[in-house]
Amino acid sequence: MGRWSPRLAELFVPWLNIPPGSTWLDVGCGTGALSRTILALAAPSRLLGVDPSEAFIEFAGEKTNDPKAEFKVGSAQDLPVEDESFDAAASSLVLNFLPDPAAALEEIKRAVRPGRMIGAYVWDYADGMRMLRIFWDAAIALDPAAADLDEGVRFPLCNPRSLAKLFDSAVLHRVETFALEFTMQFSDFEDYWQPFTGVQGPAPGYLAKLPPEKQEALREEVRGRLPANADGSISLGARAWAVKGLK
Repeated sequence: MGRWSPRLAELFVPWLNIPPGSTWLDVGCGTGALSRTILALAAPSRLLGVDPSEAFIEFAGEKTNDPKAEFKVGSAQDLPVEDESFDAAASSLVLNFLPDPAAALEEIKRAVRPGRMIGAYVWDYADGMRMLRIFWDAAIALDPAAADLDEGVRFPLCNPRSLAKLFDSAVLHRVETFALEFTMQFSDFEDYWQPFTGVQGPAPGYLAKLPPEKQEALREEVRGRLPANADGSISLGARAWAVKGLK
């Protein structure tokens, strides 16, 4: 899924509309896709990316060639920053994976100056991620027990109403939500299927545990459900939900 992270970030950063010269905190920065987009589009004076994975922090640092950027190991629940030290804080595709999103949001709020912006976005797993929706619908048709792994069920936070409620509960002001929408393009079925053959994530994990004959049955069930173009390419709509509010 990482191949789509820059596209989402390019839609999200302009929507936040943070003034140039601001200081930014990227919470759960991962490999640095959002951080690099902030540097490219928002002209920050300083950016700090924080992630619990040392490997991600090392990768982000290697791929981000900008003296204004710094990356540190740390968690969303215990940020390695001083109180009220940033003008903006952002989080990409992280909130739904946290054990306590409300507690994390309070910690992020601590790091931001009064009157400044906090924003985040998450995939719309239930309805807006056709890439995954087609996979899980096919899996559930063959194995109803697969429904328990469906991200659309497991992540009830991933819709605009729940995100707005989370930000309202944190006593943030002028809370807004926004749909980040684009089209995923795949050159052919193999290009679409390749991400499912990995080991990270519920869908690849589910597929990997199936015996070979059931893997092939699911592969063909998915193939039959995909809307292929005349040249064999595949175009699927994608959506993430963004939310922002002022401290």
